[in-house]
Amino acid sequence: MPPFLLLEAVCIFLFSRVPPSLPVQEVLVSRETVGKISVASKMMWCSAAVDVLFLLDGSHSVGKGSFERSKHFAITVCDALDISPDRVRVGALQFSSAPQLEFPLDSFSTRQEVKAKIRSMVFKGGRTETGLALKYLLRTGFPGGRNGSVPQILILATDGKSQGHVALPAKQLKERGVTVFAVGVRFPRWEELHTLASEPREQHVLLAEQVEDATNGLFSTLSRSAICTAASPDCRVRAHPCERRTLETVRELAGNALCWRGSRRTDAVLATLCPFYSWKKVFLTHPATCYRTTCPGPCDSQPCQNGGTCVPEGLDRYHCLCPLAFGGEADCAPKLSLECRIDVLFLLDSSAGTTLEGFLRAKAFVKRFVQAVLSEDSRARVGVARYSRELLVAVPVGEYQDVPDLVRSLDGIPFSGGPTLTGSALRQAAERGFGSATRTGQHRPRRVVVLITESHSQDEVAGPARHARARELLLLGVGSEAVRTELEEITGGPKHVMVYTDPQDLFNQIPELQGKLCSRLQPGCQAQSLDLIFMLDASATVGPENFARMQSFVRNCALRFDVNPDVTQVGLVVYGSRVQTAFGLDTHPTLATVLRAVSQAPYLGGAGSAGTALLHIYDKVMTVQRGARPGVPKAVVMLTGGQGAEDAAVPAQKLRNNGVSVLVVGVGPVLREALRRLAGPRDSLIHVAAYSDLRYHQDQLIEWLCGEARRPVNLCKPSPCMNEGTCVLQNGSYRCECQAGWEGPHCENQEMLPKHEAPARSLRNNMSRPPPSNNREDLGTLGDERHLSSAECLSWGSLECLPPALPSLAAVLAQEDVLTAAMLLRDSGSG
Repeated sequence: MPPFLLLEAVCIFLFSRVPPSLPVQEVLVSRETVGKISVASKMMWCSAAVDVLFLLDGSHSVGKGSFERSKHFAITVCDALDISPDRVRVGALQFSSAPQLEFPLDSFSTRQEVKAKIRSMVFKGGRTETGLALKYLLRTGFPGGRNGSVPQILILATDGKSQGHVALPAKQLKERGVTVFAVGVRFPRWEELHTLASEPREQHVLLAEQVEDATNGLFSTLSRSAICTAASPDCRVRAHPCERRTLETVRELAGNALCWRGSRRTDAVLATLCPFYSWKKVFLTHPATCYRTTCPGPCDSQPCQNGGTCVPEGLDRYHCLCPLAFGGEADCAPKLSLECRIDVLFLLDSSAGTTLEGFLRAKAFVKRFVQAVLSEDSRARVGVARYSRELLVAVPVGEYQDVPDLVRSLDGIPFSGGPTLTGSALRQAAERGFGSATRTGQHRPRRVVVLITESHSQDEVAGPARHARARELLLLGVGSEAVRTELEEITGGPKHVMVYTDPQDLFNQIPELQGKLCSRLQPGCQAQSLDLIFMLDASATVGPENFARMQSFVRNCALRFDVNPDVTQVGLVVYGSRVQTAFGLDTHPTLATVLRAVSQAPYLGGAGSAGTALLHIYDKVMTVQRGARPGVPKAVVMLTGGQGAEDAAVPAQKLRNNGVSVLVVGVGPVLREALRRLAGPRDSLIHVAAYSDLRYHQDQLIEWLCGEARRPVNLCKPSPCMNEGTCVLQNGSYRCECQAGWEGPHCENQEMLPKHEAPARSLRNNMSRPPPSNNREDLGTLGDERHLSSAECLSWGSLECLPPALPSLAAVLAQEDVLTAAMLLRDSGSG
């Protein structure tokens, strides 16, 4: 072969193996409609008496990969079928050179069993004898079916390249009342699929490669034929234009090439031009009509305002892509405004650590903020200062009331470079950043310093920050994740800090900053006692970034409580590859140490078990030994994405039965059923669409916790008695009946004395403690011998309930002669 012919043949061979980039089938609709078709496919449900048989092509022309996709399509269809002996029955048959029954229709009675059997089907290989498979069904009927007494549906998945005749057996099968869906796989031959399918053929021809579209098309046809109602009444089946493509090999004239031919008349060899052809694979397009179901979407009502774009998220949720300055508001709500009377000084880091790019970004943020929130009627006044080595007040507070003039003045502020002396800038801002006005109290507006920085300070910031706050300045911080800790130290806590991850995220902080400027901190249950445990999902399904968001949420919630050993105690448990108590109820007695400990909680990764974590809290955290206080309301707040919560229902109920309230905060676009089961009888569940939205549900959580803190408390739940002691309620209080060998108000002390001395020691130990009552005025009633026996008085350990027959016992005890006191009590017959 001449060299140029060999090169052409190689090129044809390589080109024929280039995978096509065009889809085999395409519904010609908008992306939004494609999303609605996908969503509707997950909402469909068929619950009718019907026999469904899957006939899957397992020949070599289909290949193992497409066979697996056919199985996936069949499993997806089964997810929408009410499989049971009385409703939908399902069977499967594989064919290639010969048909092979995988399982008859009466083999399995649950969806899980059917799906498991389909998954286990093994690719056979062989010729594509579709006609033989159809003749097998004509001869035997649907194996395990109900003999035509209910509708029969045959779902035939094949590439349409049968090596025998299919028209006649397909026609005979349809004449017997069988509804045939022809589902193409790989690069199907559409003409054969139309021959196999029932009428109307456009509605009974699908493509298995597009699973959600094919599932929607199948159940749309079943709904139109009244075999079963697969979608809700609000949904509609509509016709859409679509294109189907077939991959074919065609021959094209590539030109003429010199060739040599012999002559019959002479022995000469003649040179002449011969036509040369090339072979290539091309798509042949067939226009068609596809019938698909769509349901009303969350964006149909156009909820996004001010030019925002609505993006649907599943069945009934959406989010708005908003223009700048509206990004943090729900539905891109109307323009923000500062209605409060306030003076704001923006303090911009102009040091070398922030860089020129960061400084320009901060200026752009301030410009967009004032454009978004200031108006002619605004009572707010704004100023701008920059700092590096020294503070420069570039725009004094209140100098410009006209927004365009203020924006133009910002453009003229230069970048300085130099060291980052944030502490010095804070001190100077407190002393001269707001002018020399000396008005105080109600005559002076609220004054706020908004610090914007991306670099760590090179001088001390804690002292200057305290100095600024002492001068009644509210400090707010805006910065990158790298300076979060320093900003929290400057502002006094995470509630006054806004952190951004990228330049666009910085501008998304505008609505949050507006809210912080004009809002006062709302107190939580400041006067209510509460033992509170946060339980965080730190498994791999959450990820470190979302775990950090949960930590921030917990810190913000803790700020709403008076954290000290006498009011609110806070503990934290994390779970993932293991369960770990980050800190217990009695570990950190102040809010500052709690906030720091929450930030230091470890991210564990791995697979988490919420049930194991709840049992850990029951056994090792919410106990008297670990700091839980008798008579104080107790609550557990569980934050999770839902995975690993399947085993948590029983442990959660065990905690509730023991007097501990459990609230589940489930995060994710779809609320998992396992979390619904955790909600309990009082629906203690908060659903959050995304981890970034946790902050919007803080008030809801605080309201729930405050409600739990006000609920009546059973003093014996959880039991305050240690070492298997029994808690006994009596007259508005409780007492502990200890096992042998233990003593003390909560059976916490092991008795080490000889037996004849034990009553006296127990009496003396208990005399020093009042009865565990929330009302000290009840002590006289508790000591009345009409209510308590002497033995019970001994358990209470109160001098006020001594029997009248022993007037000298108090005097004996006052001399610490406990042995004599015990003998007096025994001899009196009172105990």
